[in-house]
Amino acid sequence: MPRVKVSVVVPVYNTGKYVDECAPSLLGQSLPADEYEVIYVDDGSTDDTLTRLEKIAATHSNVQVHTRPNSGWPGAPRNLGMRHAKGEYIQFVDHDDMLGPEALERLYEHARRNDADVVLGKMSSTMVRPRRLFRNTVDACTIENDELMQSMSPHKMFRRAFVEEHGLQFPEGPWILEDLAFVSAAYLKAERISILADYPCYYWMKRDDGGNNTQHRFNPRHGFWDNCRTIVRRIKDGTTPSEDVDALQNRLLHRLYHVEVLSRTREPEILREDPAQQRERFDAARRLALEEFPPAVREGLPVVSRLRAELLEAGDFDGAVALAERVREVKARSTVGELRWADGRLVADVTLELLRADGEPLVLVERDGKQWLDPELLAGVPGTEDGWEVRDPFRLAYAELVVKDRDREDWWYPEGDLEVRLEPAGEGRSRLVASGRLGLDPERLAGGRPLERGVHDVWAFVQLLGIDRMVRLTGDGTPGAPAAGPALTGGRLALPYWTGSGQLALDVDQRQRTFGSDTAGAAAANTARGERSLPLPYVAASAESAPARIKVTVSALTVDAELIGGTTVAELRLPGRLKLPTGRHPVKFPKTDAPVAYAVVRDGALLRLEGPAHQSGAGRRLLDAVADNRQVRRVRRRLGR
Repeated sequence: MPRVKVSVVVPVYNTGKYVDECAPSLLGQSLPADEYEVIYVDDGSTDDTLTRLEKIAATHSNVQVHTRPNSGWPGAPRNLGMRHAKGEYIQFVDHDDMLGPEALERLYEHARRNDADVVLGKMSSTMVRPRRLFRNTVDACTIENDELMQSMSPHKMFRRAFVEEHGLQFPEGPWILEDLAFVSAAYLKAERISILADYPCYYWMKRDDGGNNTQHRFNPRHGFWDNCRTIVRRIKDGTTPSEDVDALQNRLLHRLYHVEVLSRTREPEILREDPAQQRERFDAARRLALEEFPPAVREGLPVVSRLRAELLEAGDFDGAVALAERVREVKARSTVGELRWADGRLVADVTLELLRADGEPLVLVERDGKQWLDPELLAGVPGTEDGWEVRDPFRLAYAELVVKDRDREDWWYPEGDLEVRLEPAGEGRSRLVASGRLGLDPERLAGGRPLERGVHDVWAFVQLLGIDRMVRLTGDGTPGAPAAGPALTGGRLALPYWTGSGQLALDVDQRQRTFGSDTAGAAAANTARGERSLPLPYVAASAESAPARIKVTVSALTVDAELIGGTTVAELRLPGRLKLPTGRHPVKFPKTDAPVAYAVVRDGALLRLEGPAHQSGAGRRLLDAVADNRQVRRVRRRLGR
């Protein structure tokens, strides 16, 4: 009997219909069914969840269902699931999420190949922005790779022997942050951690009823602050203290400080919540910051975050609110240069920067040999009347481009890195910008594989001076208009365009946009002519591009045509026989009023294709008259040789 390679542990509670929505992704894995098991643990559901689970188990031999009294949180059910697990590895899945069809097989192979204790699979989500942690596949790393702290959810694969050796368990009962407690302990103990970034393994989905949002995060019964304190102390116990801001302990604590503590001081939370409740959280965050986090953690923050931390630790709630109001007004602006196709990639120069509320760039001001934060940003923030020094403008600054598959919620990273630099802005001022080149290859972008058919939106993420923004990549193009010419890539058409909101998007294989309307204008000037094929200078292609089948209209006749890759551009080829009368017939793509070519037909045979601007003369008419003569065709073939 094959050994169980993976045990999938799924805690459930009053899940209802979401059990049935999640189950197909678990039971339809590419890994053979006898090589993995699915362990559902019902935490005392009071609805029909248990009945639904028992129906699934009755028809799938690799499904187990266990029950326990309600504990109020996922920790206890996950622990029970681990005790029943027989797999070499354990994968945790929440009851309302989904796995990619090949997730378990790919994760297991990656784990075995690298002898990994923990494997992080690429996550796609409807709820959070993409993480650069999943930009590249990593065979092996350790907790020294502090980008691991970007991913603290339990939805990972853990070697069961590793979990048992170190006695790793989730805190039980209504213990919020139980995932951080388990994952941080695993990171600290693991000798080899692997990252699988070239395949979407886990889909973290937002429920229609909002049931997987943490609605009662600060309920005293859940012990948020005490639990956060416990996790901080565990990290400190497992690492060496240091005054160096870049020491491992301080880098690991940075995530907890930034996400769990400083969030209480920044927009949108401090501006959205009831002031009385938010002040209470602010005071609790302040106590935790002062009592548990070394000063080096605060000193290692970028300038705006460091100011937030200063206001928090000084207990200045009103100052934190004032800063949040100013920062909320900061926008990100993208500038896109000329878009064009080069070597099968859509390329353009891209620049990103931050703007103040008045639309002017956010600047640094030089004074007394030092740099100071833009005074316009600090207006009304107590304690900053004399300015706020920028010690390191590049601290934790970065920017990246990402492409989102609109249909599948997958995020991919195009080629090219963005470099952050200071540019002079005149009068002793400078601005921080990120710039580089977009290189979007439809045939390799999806983890080295072609993009799926669909619309793919281009976004940018920028983090400068401690202010982060996710922004649509926009340019000067007319909304809804083509952004560049179409291209033939891998036997499919790729159509770049500006969406209604002005965002750059790429339609692969005519998911929403139809080839034709983008080319009518350019086709009118096309004077090239061939025999049964016609170069289309407005359709980029390479010789390696596979032919693409498209529908065209010749007069009133709809026929199957081909786009064929040439040296640099595609060629349009029509069938040799057309049920049309002798004459010159306009060839149109769907949604195109102007012809892109003319088909010259004689007695049902296609003699040649002509560009729209080509005019037939007497010589061509004579050639047409004899073109279908068998002896003439033989002579022309000899001449061609």
